[in-house]
Amino acid sequence: MAKVLVNGAKGKMGQLICKILAQKHFEVLTREIGDKASPKADLIIDFSSPQGAEESYKLAKEIQAAFLCGTTNLPETLKSNFEEEKQIPLFYAPNVSIGVALFKKLLLEAKNMYKNYTLALHEIHHTQKKDAPSGTAKNLAAALNMAQDKITYERIGQVPGTHTLTLTSPNKDEEIILTHKVLDRQMLAQSAVCVGEWLLKQKAGFYNMNNYLEGLK
Repeated sequence: MAKVLVNGAKGKMGQLICKILAQKHFEVLTREIGDKASPKADLIIDFSSPQGAEESYKLAKEIQAAFLCGTTNLPETLKSNFEEEKQIPLFYAPNVSIGVALFKKLLLEAKNMYKNYTLALHEIHHTQKKDAPSGTAKNLAAALNMAQDKITYERIGQVPGTHTLTLTSPNKDEEIILTHKVLDRQMLAQSAVCVGEWLLKQKAGFYNMNNYLEGLK
């Protein structure tokens, strides 16, 4: 089986991804931010921090491994480098959930149907989450042409992730509320591993959730 290096293996997502990879009989290697070793791997999966993602990206190019990054709050320069990648297969998405990808399509459809309605985006995550608003909320807002300062958020307990779009009619006599709720982080880890398996079969270049969903058809 392929060798998979998980960067941020001690984090919540990293631990779950390692467990699922082992269950699928991948050879699992682990790495944390600042490690100097350059182990050989076929795929690097990163759910860590902006610094960790940059380190993983450099390592992936050095060892010519496929690279899957689900880390949020990345600098624009790094995301631009991802999109221009031509040497290795590289997948980036602020949320690797297939459900969130479909949710995004529903939001765009709703916005097109209710053109005069006011949009409000709210997200809730666990108290350990470092970025706020979440990368997923920022991505949804960008797709909806909403200013990021219009996103509201809460940090509560151990909530894995909830995103809600409210559309309010001009006369404020109707509200349409669309919500995506992650009930267990296991789902996100499982999705990341599925995307990783797919990425191992791809040619060098940049990929996102749209490419992955197209590949499932």
